[in-house]
Amino acid sequence: MTAPSLFRDRVLPVLTVVFAILVIWHVFVVYLNAPFVRDQAARAGEAITFGQVVERTFAQERPVLPAPHQIFAELWDTTVNKAITSKRSLVYHAGVTLSATLLGFVIGTVLGILLAVGIVHNRAMDRSLMPWVIASQTIPILAIAPMVIVVLNSVGISGILPKALISTYLSFFPIVVGMVKGLRSPDTILLDLMHTYHASPSQTFWKLRWPASMPYLFTSLKVAIAISLLGAIVAELPTGAIAGLGARLLSGSYYGQTIQIWAALFMAAGLAAILVSIVGIAHARVLARMGVKP
Repeated sequence: MTAPSLFRDRVLPVLTVVFAILVIWHVFVVYLNAPFVRDQAARAGEAITFGQVVERTFAQERPVLPAPHQIFAELWDTTVNKAITSKRSLVYHAGVTLSATLLGFVIGTVLGILLAVGIVHNRAMDRSLMPWVIASQTIPILAIAPMVIVVLNSVGISGILPKALISTYLSFFPIVVGMVKGLRSPDTILLDLMHTYHASPSQTFWKLRWPASMPYLFTSLKVAIAISLLGAIVAELPTGAIAGLGARLLSGSYYGQTIQIWAALFMAAGLAAILVSIVGIAHARVLARMGVKP
């Protein structure tokens, strides 16, 4: 057997996929932006070559599909070249969205864990509540968000809380499902062993079920934190918000600023990756404290 290699087994596959994405991306930049270039040349009575078409498709002010270098230039301009407090800074908008994301994530985590504990320990909740939890996720968030925001605003609740509740609605579901699976993961023989020790239900929970559920919990948290960010962005769309990544996407769509839209999308993706990485680090440390080998 060949010795494991970090570059061959992990780095090279990722680089290969990234390279393939960039190649396909550049091809579609030319394909989607070329009609506008040819139309402009025809109106000006100019005969252009294929090379000129390719060159101009990568330098349009409002392209159908921005080129990678245009997006990175926009990201650099709106993060490094702008003050964090500036309304044109993506860091500022990301901070606004992040506040609602984290609040909704915390509420969703607490709610999800409490519901999972009730479902595992109460048969009536298992048979009645669990189907409703699953059915709740069949309703599109784009249909719920405007209603929640408008209703809460009508009763005087505005600001970060309505957006956080949309994040809560999305993030609690994977935590409920993951924790129910985790709390039920101990083998029957281990539960019987706790009975032979005359352990109380609380002792069985804290000494057996809860430790066994940790891998499931953190796996669910990685999903929950990402979709919590998505919920915060979606919640900013129907309110006409002036700050946040959702507001940045909305203003870009109003004025046809596709480069601005793509830059905001990349910022959201990067923010989600950072949040998931933080949860992953916490996961590794908790398991290490529990004595679980990586």
